[in-house]
Amino acid sequence: MASSNEHEATVPKPKKQLLLNAFVMTTPGHLSPGLWSHPRNRTDEYNKLSFWTSLAQLLDAGGFHAMFIADTLGAYDVYKGPANVDPVLASGAQFPVNDPLYAVPAMAAATKNLIFGVTASTTYDAPYAMARRFSTVDHLAEGRVAWNIVTSYLESAARNFGLETQIEHDERYRIAEEYMDVVYKLWECSWRDDAVIRDREKGQFAVAGRVRPINHKGKYFQVPGPHISEPSPQRTPFLFQAGTSKAGTEFGAKHAEAVFMGGQLPELVRKSVDALRSTAKQFGRDPSHIKVFTGVTVIVDETDEKAQAKYKELLSYGNREGALALFGGWTGNDLSSFSDDEDLVLADKPAIRSILHRWSTTVPGTEGLKWTKSRIAEFLSIGGMMPKIIGSPKTVVDELEKWAEAADVDGFNLAHVVNPGSFEDIIEYVIPELRRRGLFRTEVEREGVTAREVFFGQPHLLSDHPGHQFKWPIS
Repeated sequence: MASSNEHEATVPKPKKQLLLNAFVMTTPGHLSPGLWSHPRNRTDEYNKLSFWTSLAQLLDAGGFHAMFIADTLGAYDVYKGPANVDPVLASGAQFPVNDPLYAVPAMAAATKNLIFGVTASTTYDAPYAMARRFSTVDHLAEGRVAWNIVTSYLESAARNFGLETQIEHDERYRIAEEYMDVVYKLWECSWRDDAVIRDREKGQFAVAGRVRPINHKGKYFQVPGPHISEPSPQRTPFLFQAGTSKAGTEFGAKHAEAVFMGGQLPELVRKSVDALRSTAKQFGRDPSHIKVFTGVTVIVDETDEKAQAKYKELLSYGNREGALALFGGWTGNDLSSFSDDEDLVLADKPAIRSILHRWSTTVPGTEGLKWTKSRIAEFLSIGGMMPKIIGSPKTVVDELEKWAEAADVDGFNLAHVVNPGSFEDIIEYVIPELRRRGLFRTEVEREGVTAREVFFGQPHLLSDHPGHQFKWPIS
């Protein structure tokens, strides 16, 4: 007779159900500068509401969990700078860019289940105003809203918000820490759950004594309250975060419910994931209460050969100046002074050498090749710095499955090269193959629930989250 241990060994481990976000930005050229002019791209209509509601409906019907909307508060103006926006104008490389929050209620009204993750900065906006905006949109979207918390990183943004230069990196995170305390107090403890009664017969909307000030007095913020908005379906929106510096990892481990991590190889991303989960445990949180996403760019077609041909055709639309401008914005380094044939792995600037040495040892297919300005531009023209998976449905899903296992991630932020074209391809080719392997949901478990219910089964912050301590219980 087989022992219970032998029986357990034969039981297959259930497959991880992957989470998929569509990674977008309210701009003509997000991560593929110049591709806005491709026939399968409509991002030149980024300023039309119909573009966004149509995209949201496509993603919702296709099974995506969320639309993750990036944002930036300044131009990428380092290349051929200082303060020069000319190189980004032809390609629309993250310029112009609209506020990502305003289209969300309309997109939510046009869909049933899609979650909307919106990027907003703690550095340049008052927490009282931010709390109001997210409460408003959480109401109008019926809880299908997430906040991607960032601290901002562009000098151009700092200048336009009245500063001579950026606030120092770790100081931005110290500000963000207190910022989170303020918004938690506004969202969680300013209105009791039974404050709003909407009693028409008595003519009473809310009850005195069940709404109170927060009286926050800190180093960076003085906010008396009370919160100007009544509690929304989630109170605190679902919380995303990205950042792998020591300060960023600690912030994410403490506050985030989902974290976005980047890297060229799953083994390297795994180190960041392990550090995040270990740090979360130190904060008294269950590490499984943080969903981890990594970013990839997928180019897929019926066969590997067709996918490679599609990649080459897409690349022909790439814009060199826009790509080098993105490099300047992301790294703070202007490559315009270097010659076209110079191997920049050997450049005299340590910061440039460090970045390109990392790419030369991790980007597949570049072993032994020079990292000239042309190669950098080609690499960044399709999906920016994200790893690229190019191939048939089988090839692509093999890679996604490998990433999920090796990096221990819960899902992917899927970048578009053409929008909606890239997402149409993912829906046609990738999602059916994921489902065939049991890696992706075949249907939505519960229609119309909040973002937090999709990820964690309840609308409000989990008990081990630091924001939960501010909750005002009904006595």
